[in-house]
Amino acid sequence: MDPNLEEITSTLIALESEMSSVSREFAEMLSQIHPDRLVSAENLLKYLILRKTDIQQLQDDLHFVGLSSLASCESHTHFQIQSTLERLGVEFSTKDQSTSHYGRDRISHTSEILFGNTHQEWPSSIMVTMDPAFLEREDAILDLLRNGMAVARINCAHDNEEVWEEMILKIRQVSVQENIECKIHLDLAGPKLRVVLLRKGRENGKVKIEQGQTIWLAESPEKFSNKDVVISPGEPGVISALKVGERVFIDDGLIMAKVEELHEHGARLIIERDSSKKSKIKAEKGINFPDSDLPISSLTDYDIACLPFVMSHADTVGFSFVRKASDLKKLREELASFSTDVPPVILKIETKEAVDNFPHLLLEGMKHPHFGVMIARGDLAVEIGFERLVEIQEEISWLCEAAHTPVIWATQVLESL
Repeated sequence: MDPNLEEITSTLIALESEMSSVSREFAEMLSQIHPDRLVSAENLLKYLILRKTDIQQLQDDLHFVGLSSLASCESHTHFQIQSTLERLGVEFSTKDQSTSHYGRDRISHTSEILFGNTHQEWPSSIMVTMDPAFLEREDAILDLLRNGMAVARINCAHDNEEVWEEMILKIRQVSVQENIECKIHLDLAGPKLRVVLLRKGRENGKVKIEQGQTIWLAESPEKFSNKDVVISPGEPGVISALKVGERVFIDDGLIMAKVEELHEHGARLIIERDSSKKSKIKAEKGINFPDSDLPISSLTDYDIACLPFVMSHADTVGFSFVRKASDLKKLREELASFSTDVPPVILKIETKEAVDNFPHLLLEGMKHPHFGVMIARGDLAVEIGFERLVEIQEEISWLCEAAHTPVIWATQVLESL
C-alpha cells in the first residue's frame, strides 16, 4: 500500500511542533549556554527529540515517496524537517537557523581553533602522542611535522614536567623554523586503576590464574594467606562500592571476573574468562569496573598539581576518564583559578558512565565557546565490550555532529589502518 501523504505530513508536523518548543521548554538550561553555542545546543536537543522517537516507519514512507528520509540530518535536524514539510505544502514564516552549512562551518571553525589549520596534504588533523625518544632522534619532530602532525599530544601520566617542557620547546622551535603550525595538547592522567598484588606473586609482580578460580579484591593483605591471590585497585573506596554480580575486567579486558561475595576484608571474585596468553595477572595492569558506580573523582590530586604547568603550555587540555557534567565543571573551575584565559578542554570518552551521560557532557561543554571530544577507543572498548565499540563510536560521532563539535578518533588508529 502506498504511504498516505496526509499521515506523513501529520507525523512530521508533530515532530516539528515538539522541536519548535525547545527554546521554551529548556529555557533555563539554554540560558547557561555560551551565546556562540546556543544554536548548536538547540540543535542537539532537537536531534535528541528525533532519536527518542520511533521514526522507522516514517523514514520508510518518506523514502518511498521520494522525500528526505531524515538520514544524515544530525547537524540541521529541525531545518530538515521544515524543508521536507515545505515539499508537502506546509509554509513557515521563519526557519530554524541550524542549516547543514551552519553546522559544517561551526565544526570547521572550532576544529581550526583546537587543531590549527589542516595540513595541506591531509583532509583532517593528525594528533601524535609524543615519546621522549623523539628528542634523541635529530629529525624526528621535523619528520612528524612535515608528514602531517598538527597536534602534539603529551600524556601527563608519564615522565615529568622537565621532560614535557623539553619536548614542547623542541616542537615550538621546529614549528617556527618550518612555518608549520602545531598545537600542544596536554592530557591529564586521570584516575587510572591498576593492579597491586598484595599476597601471592607480589615478589615477582605476576601470579598465575585459571578460569573458575577465586581471587580477592582488598585494600589490605591482612586476613589472607600467602597462597591467596589478592589484588588491590590502588584507590581507596573502590571495593566498598562494589555489588554482587558486577563485572571486573583486568589487563585491558583480557581477564574477566565477577563479584561473588562481599566481606568486611574484601570482595571475592570468580575468574569467568581468561583470554590472556600466559594466564597471569601482572602488577600495574589496568582494572575496569564497567558496572559499578565508583566514588572516585575524575580529577585527581596529581592532575590538579599538573594544572599550573598545563595552563602555561597547553593549547588544549585532555580530560581523561571524565564521567559526568559536574566533572567538567570542576576542571574548568580549577583552571580558572589560575587565569581567566582557560584553554579549550577535550573530553576523553572512555567509560560507560561517560557514554550514558554524553548529552549532558556536551551541554556542559557548550557553556564555553570551544571544546572537543576524543573517542578513546582502548579503554572504552573494555568498558562497553569490544563487540559494541563500532556502534558506540558511531553514536558518539552523530551526537557530536548534532552539537557541531569536532571529534578525535583515537587509540592505535594508524597501526590498524
